[in-house]
This record gives sequence, structure tokens and C-alpha cells, in this order.
Amino acid sequence: MKSIIYVGMDVHKASFTLSCFSVTTQETFATVKISPDAKAIKKYLDGVSLSRSEECEFVCGYEAGCLGYTLYHQLTAMNIRCVIMAPTTILRNSKRVKTDRIDAENLARCLAYGGYKSVYIPTAQDEAVRDYLRMRDDHKLMLKKIKQQINAFCLKHNKIYPGNKSWYVISPKVSCKRFGL
Repeated sequence: MKSIIYVGMDVHKASFTLSCFSVTTQETFATVKISPDAKAIKKYLDGVSLSRSEECEFVCGYEAGCLGYTLYHQLTAMNIRCVIMAPTTILRNSKRVKTDRIDAENLARCLAYGGYKSVYIPTAQDEAVRDYLRMRDDHKLMLKKIKQQINAFCLKHNKIYPGNKSWYVISPKVSCKRFGL
């Protein structure tokens, strides 16, 4: 029978702190600080698996933050179960001391006992829609700025449209003479 090892990962840009927790023995073990790389995590898990006398299955989890979904996708591509936990739902210790080691151990326990809610992982289509909407919003903002620059330029040169609108798109049928250009 496989034993399940829960791996809490306190992840940062410069380093990852990993800690294992076993429900059967109720102990945290193999806490280590490693380089921020999915391959280093795989190497760590292989080392923990070799040190155990029984076959292990790993469930890794980290708090949602600056890394987004990159680490999740890298680990799942290596067939490692991974969970991204919503920070506001994680059960916290009452201790005021906060270190990477303590955070990793707490995340491992939360994984084991279900003291969290997982974050929705967007599909490729979700990400494509998000990227499109962000691009569209960026272009609308750029267009607004360009219109403001043209209006400012026209105002500076005393070329004011006589109508009520602050912005007027000149169609090919309208003569530029109407604007004094």
C-alpha cells in the first residue's frame, strides 16, 4: 500500500522551502530550502521517496502568489500532484513567529487535513480569453491617449471643431478644409 506524503512548499522568487508531512506518523520531516526550480523539487521528492521504506505518493501544495500557475503546470507536467491554496482560507498557527520553515510545515499539515480551499486553475481557453481582453483593454487605453494628444495638438494650434463633440473622426467624404487643415 502506498503512503501519501504531503509536501508544503513556501515559494518565493529566490528560493523554495519544502517540508513533508505524514498522516500515519503525524510528523513533519525532510524540511529543506532549495533553488526555485521544478526540477529541484522533483529531485527532492525522489530523495524522500528513496529514504522511505515504503512506496510513496506525493501531494504538493503552495500558497497562491507571485508565481501564478507556472510552478503548478511544471509539476503536473512531471506527473506530480499539485494544489494551489487560497491564502485567505489556509488555517494559520497562533504563533507570531513566521519563518519559511514554519510556513512550509503549516502548508503540509493543511494539505493533509484539508484546512484550505484550492484556487481555480484556468484552462488554456480561459487564459487565451484573459490575454485577449487584457490586450483589448490596453489598445482602448492607447487609443484614448492618442485622441487626447490629437485634441491637445489641435487646441494648441487653434484648430477647434465647431460642433459639440470633443472628438470627431474625419471620414473620407469630409474635407479637411472644414477644419482649417
